[in-house]
Amino acid sequence: MGHHDAADLDTAAAALIERGIDVVRLGYPDFMGTERGRDLLVSRFARTVGDGVAFCRTIYGTSPRGDVIEIDQGGLADGLPDVVAFPDLSTMQDVPWEPGVAHCIADVFNPDGTPSQESPRTVLRSVAARFAELGMRPTVGPELEFYLLERDSANPTGWRRYGEASGNVYVAGRKGDPENVLLRALRQLEGYGVDAVAANHEFCSGQFEINLWHSPALDAADRAFRFKSAVKELARQEDKLATFMAKPFNDEGGSGFHLHFSTWDEDGRPLFDDPAEADGLSKTALSAIAGVLAHAPALTALANPTINSYKRFGPDTLAPWLIDWGLDNRSAMIRIPPERGRASRLELRLGDATANPYLIIAGLLAAAYLGIRDGLTAPEPLTGYGYDPAKADKIPQHLGAALDALEADADFAELLGPRFVSAFLAYKRNELERFSRWVTDWEFHEYAYHL
Repeated sequence: MGHHDAADLDTAAAALIERGIDVVRLGYPDFMGTERGRDLLVSRFARTVGDGVAFCRTIYGTSPRGDVIEIDQGGLADGLPDVVAFPDLSTMQDVPWEPGVAHCIADVFNPDGTPSQESPRTVLRSVAARFAELGMRPTVGPELEFYLLERDSANPTGWRRYGEASGNVYVAGRKGDPENVLLRALRQLEGYGVDAVAANHEFCSGQFEINLWHSPALDAADRAFRFKSAVKELARQEDKLATFMAKPFNDEGGSGFHLHFSTWDEDGRPLFDDPAEADGLSKTALSAIAGVLAHAPALTALANPTINSYKRFGPDTLAPWLIDWGLDNRSAMIRIPPERGRASRLELRLGDATANPYLIIAGLLAAAYLGIRDGLTAPEPLTGYGYDPAKADKIPQHLGAALDALEADADFAELLGPRFVSAFLAYKRNELERFSRWVTDWEFHEYAYHL
């Protein structure tokens, strides 16, 4: 089985050697969005990847703690079979902070040559193709928040928030970043092809945001995936920890993963803009909004995929709580920024930073596609306060409810792929099961002394 012409691989290797690259880091996302991969010597590159690089398929069923979880046709009961990774040579990118190393994103296949249905990149590519059937090109701009932590041996976790201070909202420079860690990271990312355009200290102490430019959906996911891995690597070089955990602290807010989304026709015209319609939004835009609202409970499972995710939500959190949309309203789940014309777009504010970039973008596209395909009509937009449950239904309030919604939404699940959905549900329900048996610090403090 080969997915590359040998001459193409030889040409790629020669180009790498010419610019002083001797190692290719071949990486791909698991369900969590964590990068799995191998470092490959360029001197053996064509030979090594010509028939693919084998990985145990159960990597999709491996928990953050290293537990092996049974997934259909890939767990211990099936003998832990392989999948095969092939480099997407168009994604080859030199790593500025690792001299002599280039990074390449892999596509994952079954041994029979068919695409791995569990692969998040396969899932997104499949959903994006449905837009092509409508003559549309989906475009996405990711925004990601994260916390930067520094070592603290006195803290039970071993970490504390970096640059602890209050009120450093949207500041730049040493005021919120006393060691200029963010500035160095931004400069390194400039040479890494993720198209980062801006960075600032976010709302909470030790929290930062870096914005990525918009591009076609798969490329946007590739860049966000690469970005998250890069930020964590750059923090390690500073002896710090960057975490995209949804809500790592009780006394500070959570970290979001916002997506700016629009569609374009094949001639490059924006399809969300229509000056003749109310609020300058086209019928296509309103149907896309309606689709996201209709499938929001199922989408929540991909946008907020951890037990911790749901501790980010609640009234007055700047995280959406209701299934609604509004015009330039940051308390709504879907915000419509004020720009029109080529900048007409919706901003999905539902996701948190733990979301797998491929899966949250696939989920957004699937919901919007169903709304456009079915000609759904959006309700009236939210006005004013976005945390009144009398105005709209709440999003699922815990991971179990979101997983149930994903399983029940047949049209949405069909677009993502039944095999993927089955494996994802098994994986995440195992997380719920393991957590239900784990004694937490909260339980000890709540009960041990008095009971």
